[in-house]
Amino acid sequence: MDLGFLAAGFGAGITVFGAGYGIARLATAALESMGRQPEAAGDLRTSMIIAAALIEGVAFFSLVICMLLATKSA
Repeated sequence: MDLGFLAAGFGAGITVFGAGYGIARLATAALESMGRQPEAAGDLRTSMIIAAALIEGVAFFSLVICMLLATKSA
């Protein structure tokens, strides 16, 4: 029995959970910093968006790898 689909499903779930957790931590830190220093909000927002895009890019790459492993022919 081929468990590639099951492994890809677990891998995708872990990837999405990790990316969501990372972006949530990033947003929490950025919003706290904006609350402490409102004058730096613009720079913090830009840095937060760039970091969130990088996290999403890594998550997308991981999901593609999971799908490729699920559909590979043995």
